[in-house]
Amino acid sequence: MRHSLAFVGYKERKALAASLKAIYQSATEREALCRLEEFEREWNERYPLIGQSWRRNWPRLSPMFGYPQEIRRAIYTTNSIESLNMSLRKTLKIRASFPSEEAAFKLIYLALQNAQKKWTMPIPNWGRAMNAFAILLGDRLPQLI
Repeated sequence: MRHSLAFVGYKERKALAASLKAIYQSATEREALCRLEEFEREWNERYPLIGQSWRRNWPRLSPMFGYPQEIRRAIYTTNSIESLNMSLRKTLKIRASFPSEEAAFKLIYLALQNAQKKWTMPIPNWGRAMNAFAILLGDRLPQLI
């Protein structure tokens, strides 16, 4: 979404985001492809790069539709991943070079430990997602008592 919206002017951002939301919130991959075609008919004249990007990355996006809606809600956000990447980049940027590979790994480990302390927000709808994981994955989940 962020990549797609980078090409859009402020006035059209909400409408275009709603069209994209219809794609990734579709129940099935087939429905999502139909929504993508609708999106391209509506927006390709002004923003052809967005439709091209979604088509090019479809093999990476489409596995999401194999999961139940409860799991998709828990995993389709990348905010936590982006936050972690930002904090690691910030930590590594301070040091331009390392005396050894082991030193770099130690610094990354410490940065991960510090980042973990900031993870206080619960994942939205985690209870529903765990139930869906239990149904989907069964014995692969640890038995929590």
